[in-house]
Amino acid sequence: MEGESCGIDGCVPVTNESGNANKAKVILPGSTVGILGGGQLGRMLANAGSAMGYRFVTLDPTSDAPCGQVAEQIVAAYDDREAARELAKRADVITYEFENVDAGVAAMLMNESYVPQGSELLYTTQHRLREKRAIEAAGVQVAPYAEIRNVEELREAVRRFGLPSVLKTATGGYDGKGQWVIRSEAEIEEAYETLSRARTELVLEQFIRFEKELSVIAARNPQGEIRTFPAAENIHVDNILHLSIVPARIEAALQRDAEALAARIAEGLGVVGLIAVELFLTEGGELFVNELAPRPHNSGHYTMEACRTSQFEQHVRAVCGLPLGDTSLMTPVVMVNVLGEHMEPLLARLPDTDEAAQRLGVAAKVHLYGKHEAKHKRKMGHVNVLAADTEAALAWISETNIWKG
Repeated sequence: MEGESCGIDGCVPVTNESGNANKAKVILPGSTVGILGGGQLGRMLANAGSAMGYRFVTLDPTSDAPCGQVAEQIVAAYDDREAARELAKRADVITYEFENVDAGVAAMLMNESYVPQGSELLYTTQHRLREKRAIEAAGVQVAPYAEIRNVEELREAVRRFGLPSVLKTATGGYDGKGQWVIRSEAEIEEAYETLSRARTELVLEQFIRFEKELSVIAARNPQGEIRTFPAAENIHVDNILHLSIVPARIEAALQRDAEALAARIAEGLGVVGLIAVELFLTEGGELFVNELAPRPHNSGHYTMEACRTSQFEQHVRAVCGLPLGDTSLMTPVVMVNVLGEHMEPLLARLPDTDEAAQRLGVAAKVHLYGKHEAKHKRKMGHVNVLAADTEAALAWISETNIWKG
């Protein structure tokens, strides 16, 4: 591959064995990384990349956003094209930290700056129907689904898939928003009327009776190198991720299958950066892809202390065209999310000696995101509980009573 390498001393050509020309560049430390989105993922990207010698600038509509506290910030709406052009002027490379960034702005920036992730993957993963078709094209199975254009199509699809079935909006929605689990025929009309107010296409999915929810974070750089992180076993409460347990409590062969599946998706979709692959594992040992996220992911936060390379450093390496880091797990870990209602008991414990941690032999690493208002169910931070085994980490989480109820 031919391209450029940019950093303190300017740009230098980049080649690989094939010698095929394209627009890929190596962005060296000393350069500035622009981030579309200024939330906690951008904050942790900036923290990891700053340690490598990069500078950061973010675009976010919220003044003093989490990322803006550790990087320069342009305060503007995500679809503000002039602000996006200003971001392009200040940055040597641009990435995004969540997939609801305006795909049209990302496409425009491709003409004015260097956006190695491109806009096509963003366009694909912003829409559940496009995403499912892309996953299938990569040779990976998703739950049976149907596009829903009216209530009669919904009735027919429910008859075909059976109850329960899951109706979702094709765009928007996260942490359980934008979906309805239809458990009886009496709910069909209300579910359709409620979700159709979003004025987007709807998709019905067959309900997968899963044994565990898993996720794998895969990274790919412009040169085509791919690395996957160890599979996480995820537990949700009220449709919000509560725990990520690593190693996942599954057979080693299934872990390898999950990681190979994520690598296949990264290759098939031409990912640059990270792709989070959320999976359902059935009792029969089948793996179905639930959703994708083309960015760092909540279920990958455990990598910050538990892996030789964190997902955030890996993303910076990937979009800057550097060789990818070692993803080996150094210690068992359980990541637990800190929501608004957990902040008061968590902060109350911090000044005191942690007797439970000493007794159980765990180390609890607290990460808070700098959000000003601790709203109920709002993600405020996370704790990575490092331990000799995940049972000890789970015992510490239980004993603290921070997450009771």
